[in-house]
Amino acid sequence: MEIKNYIADEVDVVVIGAGHSGIEAALASSRLGKKTIMATISLESVADLPCNPNIGGTGKGHLVREIDALGGEMALNIDKASIQSKMLNTSKGPAIHSLRVQADKRVYHEEMKKVLEAEPNLRLVETEIDDILVEDGKVIGVKSVTGAIYKSKAVVACTGTYLNGLILMGELQYSSGPHGMKPATHLSKNLEKLGFELRRFKTGTPARVHKRSLDFSKMIPQYGDENPVPFSFMNVDKDFKYKQELCYQTHTTLETHEIIKRELYRSPMYAGVIEGIGPRYCPSIEDKVVRFSDKDQHIIFIEPEGRSTSEMYVQGASSTLPVEVQQEFYKTIVGLEKVEFMRPAHGIEYDCLDATTLKSNLECVHIKNLFFAGQINGTSGYEEAAAQGLIAGINAVLSIDGKEPFVLDRSEAYIGVLIDDLVTKSQREPYRMMTSKAEYRLTLRQDNADLRLTQKGYDLGLVSEERYQLMIEKKETIEKEVERLKNVILTPTSETNEILKKLDTQEIKTAVSLYELIKRPELSYELLEVLDPLRTQIKKPYVLEVQTQIKYEGYIRKQNMQIDQFKKMENKKLDFIEDYTKIDGLKKEAAEKLNIIRPDSVGQASRMPGVTPADINVILIYLEVQKRKNNNEK
Repeated sequence: MEIKNYIADEVDVVVIGAGHSGIEAALASSRLGKKTIMATISLESVADLPCNPNIGGTGKGHLVREIDALGGEMALNIDKASIQSKMLNTSKGPAIHSLRVQADKRVYHEEMKKVLEAEPNLRLVETEIDDILVEDGKVIGVKSVTGAIYKSKAVVACTGTYLNGLILMGELQYSSGPHGMKPATHLSKNLEKLGFELRRFKTGTPARVHKRSLDFSKMIPQYGDENPVPFSFMNVDKDFKYKQELCYQTHTTLETHEIIKRELYRSPMYAGVIEGIGPRYCPSIEDKVVRFSDKDQHIIFIEPEGRSTSEMYVQGASSTLPVEVQQEFYKTIVGLEKVEFMRPAHGIEYDCLDATTLKSNLECVHIKNLFFAGQINGTSGYEEAAAQGLIAGINAVLSIDGKEPFVLDRSEAYIGVLIDDLVTKSQREPYRMMTSKAEYRLTLRQDNADLRLTQKGYDLGLVSEERYQLMIEKKETIEKEVERLKNVILTPTSETNEILKKLDTQEIKTAVSLYELIKRPELSYELLEVLDPLRTQIKKPYVLEVQTQIKYEGYIRKQNMQIDQFKKMENKKLDFIEDYTKIDGLKKEAAEKLNIIRPDSVGQASRMPGVTPADINVILIYLEVQKRKNNNEK
């Protein structure tokens, strides 16, 4: 019997998917005053953490802080669900400090679902969307498998790893989404019909094992920070003490590697069964054994999935080998000799698209008001997904209202780096954010994300007055303290020099400010308190900002000069150019690629593979000629 279609609702925005990208997109849209529907295959999948039980990490922690600074929800939610917190890379410079927090998966899901359900303009609907409806090159809504049509002015597709999801465990393969959820099996055909060329990517997850079956006496305990730091800037002033759970470090053995090598032919990845390309920076254990064959062992971390469960996550041991092989080699990992499996490791293959078919605001080039965010754009990770969802949700609203898009460039945010990389360079593997991908990372620190972005979020209408005032107070406090330190002058008295000797630093021979003394590598803002009797205590997070601004003043000034040069190229817009093949002197390869990707600016064009500095010079000359023509016509 044919399913009858019917109009179920008329809204402003429909978000497909309730993962981390869908959540931020739907909250942004609804909080900006638009009636929004979030459609998901299962309400149990809302804010699911199907793989690693943590938020943040190197590079990723920067994204979470930026989401928070713009008024997003991820940081606030992980602060509610934290069970262990670590600030990574503290032995290195502040540019790469990154917060990483272990999450209670159940609490994370439940708390986020409460937030979504309480949002007045947002409606959650459990259904599978099989069609994105387009008329005259513009989105007009979506259709569900039940025949329900939800008319809308914009659509944000955030399908995660559900799109034609295929679970892989050795010879066993079956259609499924993460955590045994139903996959989205209909939408891919619709996307292809709409002109999208889909590709297959892969990710994987390790086994979950029972806590009682592990011998922790053979492992190295991994403690959280004594004074955990909240992710959200909104929680800086709050008491953030909580009972932290232990993680553990162990390692594989030569026996582990021998079993994996022996059974490698049964891995779909090496048997040629898997079409999808896996993440470079999160390889399966069999991939590590093959790629690093000279290593006798690989580090494994044991992490709790939550306070209310005995499931433990075996980080570093994801696999697509058959379950019986997994059970065999897991027992050769130190401390796992009597391991009890609760959930086996597996790979998951899914459909995604080439994000170079999107604009910098994550809108489709050839279909108006259709946006894409998250793993469908070829990324890996919860944080990358959430960042894209937030930007897509904001821009869906701006597009409906006929306003200019909201785009962060590479000098403004890690979010800008992420999206620019996606829409400029075709990804050959799942994209993962890392600090090394940000050219201006000294100015894009996680600690100053609010100073960089909260004003922008406030201007959009997404940041609350309370959050905005917190940022203003922080900004003014830091500025005043830096200025004060410049005016606290120390003279070379015997008393002052005696204190400096005790601090293991060179004595002063002429008058010097505290500002200049803080620049010495061996000294810090805190150590010099003894020479600053009139100091008023400022909040601890502000101290790092004050010290960083002073110690890295020269480097920051140099980077700001580089940013000024970068901005000049970004401000040279190319949106008026209709056909690059008509520009004399431009190589055919460059012209063809520029016609496909349609870069917003000369800066973006310069980062495209296949576009050389010589091509950019041709474009710059063309722009100058066009400018002169326009001036003459006037």
